Amino acid sequence: MSDELQNKPSKPKPKPSLSQEVGVKAARKLKAQRNTAPGVWFGLGMMGIIGWSVVVPTLLGAALGLWLDQRYPGGRSWTLALLVAGLAIGCFNAWHWVTREDKAMRDEQEDKHE
Repeated sequence: MSDELQNKPSKPKPKPSLSQEVGVKAARKLKAQRNTAPGVWFGLGMMGIIGWSVVVPTLLGAALGLWLDQRYPGGRSWTLALLVAGLAIGCFNAWHWVTREDKAMRDEQEDKHE
C-alpha cells in the first residue's frame, strides 16, 4: 500500500492568476524605468574601477618583491615574480568585475523587455 502512495502523481502547482502575472510584469517595468541607462560617467567610472583593480595588486606585488629582494638577496628576483603574480591577480579581479557588471546589465535588459 505504501508503494501506491509513493507512485501517486503529485498535484501540479496552481498557475498564478492573470492579475498576479500582470502585477509582477508591471513591477518589473516600473523598476526598469527607474533605473535609467548608464551614461558616459558610468563608463568612465567603470574603466577607473577596472584599472585600479589591476594596478593595485600589481604595485603591491612589486613593492613586496622589492622589500624581499632587499631583505633576502639571492639568485631569485622576488620583484619580478611578485609583479607577475600581482598582475595575474589584478587581471582576474578585473575579469570578475566585468562579468558581474555584464550579467547585471543583461538582467536589467531582460526586465525592460518583459
